[in-house]
Amino acid sequence: MVGLTSLWLPIILSAVVVFILSSVIHMVLGYHNTDFMQFPAEDGLRAAIGTEVPPGMYSFPHPGDPKKINDPENVEKRKHAPVGYLVLTDPGMSMGKTLGVWFVYCLFVSFFVAYVTGRTTGVGADYLQVFRVAGVTGFMAYAFAGIPNSIWWGQRWSVTIKNTIDGLIFGLFTAGVFGWLWP
Repeated sequence: MVGLTSLWLPIILSAVVVFILSSVIHMVLGYHNTDFMQFPAEDGLRAAIGTEVPPGMYSFPHPGDPKKINDPENVEKRKHAPVGYLVLTDPGMSMGKTLGVWFVYCLFVSFFVAYVTGRTTGVGADYLQVFRVAGVTGFMAYAFAGIPNSIWWGQRWSVTIKNTIDGLIFGLFTAGVFGWLWP
């Protein structure tokens, strides 16, 4: 077993590496540029929503009460378009704050990669053994969380596949850092 205190450097460095990689993926490679589609008649949609609706997750049609989900009126509404989900964010959302929270998430993932790898791999373990445990753990953390978005919320599977590829890349680089800096 390896204690978490001896893994502070790979925790921090792997989070930094993933943060930089994600920036390169999104800003340089650009394969996520098609993840979101423009809504037809966007100005009309924005006018219809107005400014009184607070940020949050919305579904439509919405029964109002979970007990009414199977009421004939609600069932009939769900048979006809539009049916969907809408996420509204704060106007003027700060990219700096969002990137800061993303980095904290990367640290969070790296902490748990360190925990699992440290509990299953001893001091002086072979690089490949550390790489395998850290890589699988990192991949699962970065990739699997987004799959339910396609299952439940209608996110296109092409977006989920790209995010899963990102998760694989992040997991591999996390594994490389842990294998390199393993005590």
